[in-house]
Amino acid sequence: MIKLMGATFYKEQKTKIALADFILKTDILSMNKQCQTFEKQFSKKQKRKFSVFVSSGSAANLALLQALLNLGRIKKGDRIGFSALTWATNVMPIIQLGLVPVALDCNIKTLNTPPEIFEKEIKNLSVLFLTNVLGFCDNIAKIKQIAKKNNILFLEDNCESLGSMTNGKLLGNFGLASTFSFFVGHHLSMIEGGMICTDDEKLYYMLIEVRAHGWDRNLPQKRQQQLRREHNVDPFYAKYTFYDLAYNIRPTEITGFLGNQQIKYWDQIVNTRENNFKKFQKAIDLNDDFLALDFNHMDLISNFSMPVICKTKKLVDIYKQRFLEADVEIRPIIAGDITRQPFYKKYVKDARMCKNARKADENGFYFPNHPDLTQKEINLILKLLKKD
Repeated sequence: MIKLMGATFYKEQKTKIALADFILKTDILSMNKQCQTFEKQFSKKQKRKFSVFVSSGSAANLALLQALLNLGRIKKGDRIGFSALTWATNVMPIIQLGLVPVALDCNIKTLNTPPEIFEKEIKNLSVLFLTNVLGFCDNIAKIKQIAKKNNILFLEDNCESLGSMTNGKLLGNFGLASTFSFFVGHHLSMIEGGMICTDDEKLYYMLIEVRAHGWDRNLPQKRQQQLRREHNVDPFYAKYTFYDLAYNIRPTEITGFLGNQQIKYWDQIVNTRENNFKKFQKAIDLNDDFLALDFNHMDLISNFSMPVICKTKKLVDIYKQRFLEADVEIRPIIAGDITRQPFYKKYVKDARMCKNARKADENGFYFPNHPDLTQKEINLILKLLKKD
């Protein structure tokens, strides 16, 4: 079977041997120096000033919104625009934290929310939390300009798009902050894990507090002392003093070690996914059973998994069956139109129709694109994409 993920890690055997040796020789396995090193390495590769390593990409989304609430940059009841074609835990923290989700449809040709749809809701939004879907984006540079002009906080969920670039810039670097996932099958796999990146120092400090109980012990010493003076905290009690609302979403030294192993392969993983994407996209363009997708505005596409959108429901059934009979794993395009999910209908009373997200959901699926695909497997997929 050709699976969506080829292995738990890239260079799996080598990584497992190194991990076993690390565990045997290491005394401290809770968050420590490996995690700190990985944060620094990730910041360098992503080209952002600060990175905060957490237990998952979902936790990263939750922590980011909590930190902004703690800082007073958003407040309960604020309306948060988000991509309707997305993952559940991009939306759930909005609901959980007393914010109001506003679903924004996608452009069916890019699978991402375009500036025109964002502008229609502009007067009603305090935040835009955009998902960069499957390694793609729409005109994100223009979206950033619109958000800045209208004093709207712009955030990116970049869990599926590590390494993708447009306008000469990495996705994840257009918003105030961005989140990443290191779950199995993502570009960098650590079994679990997530990251929040930003250039904003105050947000960075708050994210460190939010990650671990709201205490100060992981903050730089200067910030620690400032907090203790502000709150008149004795050094003895500082270890158990909690300054704001927070969680325990710390990573471990095991995930930190894996991060430091996997980040060595960042460029190789990204380039392989890009090369696979080009082959798959060429085959899709030659088949008029599929909708033509538009990614000409992108400099580099580090594709997470490869989507196809069929022109009719009948066609999608035919191609899904073809892939399944060939033992190639396929999935819906993320969570589809999130407004149709049971949790969303339970908690959000919003009758808006996201027709393009729904079309991607009903007429589409995605298939594997990972760096362990063999040429034989790629050739089989290319054959499945041909019109009869």
